[in-house]
Amino acid sequence: MRVLHTSDWHVGRTFHGRDLLGDQEAVLSGLADLVVDERVDVVVVAGDLYDRAVPSGEAVQTCVRVLARIREAGAQLVVTSGNHDSAARVGAFAEFAAAGGLHLRTQVATLHVPVELTDEHGPVAVYGIPYLEPDPARRALQDCPDVPGASAEIGSRGHTAVLTEAMNRVRADLAARPAGTRSVVLAHAFVTGGDSSDSERTIAVGGVEQVPGSVFDGVDYVALGHLHGPQRLAEHLRYSGSPLPYSFSEASHRKSVWLVDLDADGLARVERRELPVPRRLATVQGELEELLAAPEHADLEDCYLSVTLTDEVRPLEPMRRLQQRFPHAVHLEWKPASGRATAPLRYAEIVRGRDDRALAEQFVADCRGSAPTESERALLGEALRAVAAAEGTR
Repeated sequence: MRVLHTSDWHVGRTFHGRDLLGDQEAVLSGLADLVVDERVDVVVVAGDLYDRAVPSGEAVQTCVRVLARIREAGAQLVVTSGNHDSAARVGAFAEFAAAGGLHLRTQVATLHVPVELTDEHGPVAVYGIPYLEPDPARRALQDCPDVPGASAEIGSRGHTAVLTEAMNRVRADLAARPAGTRSVVLAHAFVTGGDSSDSERTIAVGGVEQVPGSVFDGVDYVALGHLHGPQRLAEHLRYSGSPLPYSFSEASHRKSVWLVDLDADGLARVERRELPVPRRLATVQGELEELLAAPEHADLEDCYLSVTLTDEVRPLEPMRRLQQRFPHAVHLEWKPASGRATAPLRYAEIVRGRDDRALAEQFVADCRGSAPTESERALLGEALRAVAAAEGTR
């Protein structure tokens, strides 16, 4: 059996204000071509189908079209909910969807019940563990103590405790199945040894968010979600990462999916397939005039661009001017080469003994890196006189 492991679609996410739905649909619909070309039997999505608990109608319709294309290509689908999703919304109509080959696994109480598939070597059990928010999951697990493998009480709090309990129930169910049953587990968690990026929402509880990889021992393959960079923690324990970059910290990522082959003995091989890049991410720094004129930056004109300006004085309307050459510039910082703009400001000392006009002029100087001109000083004085006059009439 061949499994395509993907996760963290975050359908509906924007990138510094830019709508990504078109890019997301293009890349994710391409998974259907992979299903055909690589003869994939089942596609698993390990959480964060959507970017928010209440996705927009457009995001839902995009997801529906993508999932339909993958199903029409011939693969079964197993989807779990992540920390960005609403488990109840993602799991709506799960029983009806399963009849069409879309298996939604979002309920804590039934995480030990797998999607049962078969190939020429026999049964394959695919277990979907939704994202387990520690305290609610702890209560939900304790509300169903009659499940095989269940503990009488989950003594400790945190991610490790609830995932350990979940895997105990999975292993107990697997042990009761016919000998030779292969197993795949989907889980949305931060496993120790994984590398994070700036685009993941923290799931820390009491300052702790990581769980040891040993929690997932005893199964053939673990399809992890949550971290957005593709990575291998062990041969059977991997993150596929997100299909698109969602922060500039992911500029060096090669977005991909894992093709996982199971033979009669379990995990046979795992191969990586890179995904297309609708628009590259890039970063650049320098003075504004140099960036606008330098021919060597021509290759950045079609990139999503993060710009750091090093001008000693903050330029006027820098983003508007940058976007005349770099239309996809989306992020801008000002860091003078001297480092002056990042020096700490001691406000108690700055305001002591100064009148309103002096404070306003100092504010302009601190923000821009140069003192106000004579005409700007005149405007500040006029504004302060108007404020004083208005306050005098109250």
